[in-house]
Amino acid sequence: MNISRNILRILLSTAVSLLLFGVANAQSNHPSSSAKSNMSSSTTPKEGVSPAEQHFMDQAALANMAEVDLGKLAQQNAESPEVKAFGERMITDHTKADNELKQVAAQQHVSLPTALDSKFEATRAGLAKLHGHAFDEAYMKDMVTDHRKDVAEFKRESATLVDPALKQWAETTLPVLESHLQNAEKVAPTVGVKLSAKQKLHVGNGHQGNG
Repeated sequence: MNISRNILRILLSTAVSLLLFGVANAQSNHPSSSAKSNMSSSTTPKEGVSPAEQHFMDQAALANMAEVDLGKLAQQNAESPEVKAFGERMITDHTKADNELKQVAAQQHVSLPTALDSKFEATRAGLAKLHGHAFDEAYMKDMVTDHRKDVAEFKRESATLVDPALKQWAETTLPVLESHLQNAEKVAPTVGVKLSAKQKLHVGNGHQGNG
C-alpha cells in the first residue's frame, strides 16, 4: 500500500514538473505583446511626408492649378500671339507637373488640394475683366512675379526635402520653372511690362520666381 502511494506521488510530481517546463518553454518562444509591438514598429516602413513637405506639395499643387487656369484664360482674353503661346505652354507644362506630383502624393498616401483659394480667385476675377492689350500686360506682369517666387521656393526646397520621390520631382521641375521665368521675362516687355535693370534677373544667377 505504501509502495503504491509512493509511486503515485512520484508520478504526480513528474507530471507537475513537465507541465511547468512546458509553460516556461512556451513563454520563451513567444514574445510578449509589447515586444511584438516594438518589433513591428521597428520594421514597418514610414508612410507619408513631413508637415513641411506636405505644405510644399500643397502650395505646388495650387500653383499648378492656378497656372493652368490662367493659361486657359489667356487663350480667351489675350491679344498678343506671344502671350497666347505662353498661356498654352503654361497649360501643357503645369498639367504635366501636376500629374507627376499627384503620383508622388499617391505613393506617400497624402492628399492634395482640389480647389483654388480665395486669393487666387480674386486675381483671376481681376484678369477676367480685361481683354486685349490690357489683359496681356496684366497677365505677363503677374507671370513674371509668380514665376520668380516659384523658382526661389523650388531652389530652397530642393536643397532641404528629405523624401526621395518628392525631392526628385522638385529637382526635375525646377529647370522647367526657370525656363518659364526666362520666357515670361522675354515676352513681358513686348506687351508693355517694364522691368528695371534690377528686375531683369538671369536664370543662371538665380531667379526669384513662381511657377
